[in-house]
Amino acid sequence: MTTHPDSPETFNRFNIRIIGICVAAALGGFLFGFDTAVINGAVDAMTETFALTPALQGFAVSSALLGCAAGAWFAGPIANRLGRVPVMLIAASLFLASSIGSGLAFTVVDLIVWRVIGGLGVGAASVIAPAYIAEVSPARIRGRLASLQQLAIVTGIFAALLSDSMLADLAGGSIEILWFGQEAWRWMFMAEAIPAVIYGLAALRLPESPRYLVAKNRIEDATRVLRVYTGIVDVSDKVTAIKESLRADHRWSLADLRGRRLGLKPVVWVGILLSVFQQFVGINVIFYYSTTLWRSVGFEEADALQITVITSVTNIVVTLVAIALVDRVGRRPLLLTGSAGMFVSLLTMSIAFSQATLITNPDGTTSADLQGGWATTALIAANAFVVFFGVSWGPVVWVLLGEIFPNFIRAGALAVAAAAQWLANFAISTTFPTFSEIGLTFAYGFYAFFALLSFVFVFTQVPETKGRELEDMSYEVHSRRR
Repeated sequence: MTTHPDSPETFNRFNIRIIGICVAAALGGFLFGFDTAVINGAVDAMTETFALTPALQGFAVSSALLGCAAGAWFAGPIANRLGRVPVMLIAASLFLASSIGSGLAFTVVDLIVWRVIGGLGVGAASVIAPAYIAEVSPARIRGRLASLQQLAIVTGIFAALLSDSMLADLAGGSIEILWFGQEAWRWMFMAEAIPAVIYGLAALRLPESPRYLVAKNRIEDATRVLRVYTGIVDVSDKVTAIKESLRADHRWSLADLRGRRLGLKPVVWVGILLSVFQQFVGINVIFYYSTTLWRSVGFEEADALQITVITSVTNIVVTLVAIALVDRVGRRPLLLTGSAGMFVSLLTMSIAFSQATLITNPDGTTSADLQGGWATTALIAANAFVVFFGVSWGPVVWVLLGEIFPNFIRAGALAVAAAAQWLANFAISTTFPTFSEIGLTFAYGFYAFFALLSFVFVFTQVPETKGRELEDMSYEVHSRRR
């Protein structure tokens, strides 16, 4: 008797194996979060060390995102040619090299180069982890398993911010000497070497994606992976379904993403715009610049770092909530709720900062001074924003990006969507120092506007994918294309 892959009996028997390989794959997300957030605690010390202007500071912080876009773009074709696991090993090597190089940088130029190299690893991990997890997960629990990517990202962010805070405390400040004559901010970067090695070792033990194996006509290997990790005794029906979905899409390639709607197919635009809206609400401003932001409104460095750590813990908690809800409530309701909540909280932050008084610091720079309850209001609104993002747009976008594309183009289409996400991230992160010079009211008003637009986009354009097999969605897209 054949055991259905999505039956409760199958999952209860094999959940540890499935979760285990998905957790290992999601370690790329941990490094993704760690690499992008570690700069938070180093921004001020790095700026002082290299005498950076606001514009150069913004570029130094966001330069890694250019590498992320390139890594995301090329990860898909490489994954289709070499496999999902080799891309994970390449990403781990890039993370390791970047962590050491960034920590030992002599000038801002070589720091930027090493950050871009790390960005290549982040971009590759951002594509390959959701694709791999979606391809090895049963449909009934795919949303929860795909959400592990976002849980890993926010955990990586937390680990980076916590290590930043601890290292700064040990040294008495991020610019002070810590060990072996190196400043604390340099050790913040080098700390990433530890999870990079762990990720590489974990990737070596992962099975290859069964859908990739079928695409390469390695049917016996695909059968073994499906049987061992999903519990199916007779996997011939599942292999046949995968082969049919791949055969239906046999002419698709990266070039075939082109279509009549502004040069791309509609499903590709949905993925791109999901990625862009995820960034244009300004979430990474909180994780890249929050220490600088809270210091600018009167908090000491140690307090600002602690607030940032608390914010990242909040992000982890609400991501766990999202994991519990995504396969029960669905993707669309979570996104719509998140968009509405982000709009209100960002608008509140914009109003709060409009009440700030500009003061001139002894070094000639200016900062905002929030009096009375406005500082508390801004802090509560910032954490509410993280809550609404973390329970919706943070994990759900990665779930959808792993689901909505047809099998044969999934890696390539994910590469395009992820590259768009990193370019959007670069745009937002680079412009924040300039936006803050204009005024924090303008900056958070800008992000609130895009939170409102994201609600309209989801309501009108984003499909519900809860509980649907990847092959079923592939057939539907193929039918519409014909």
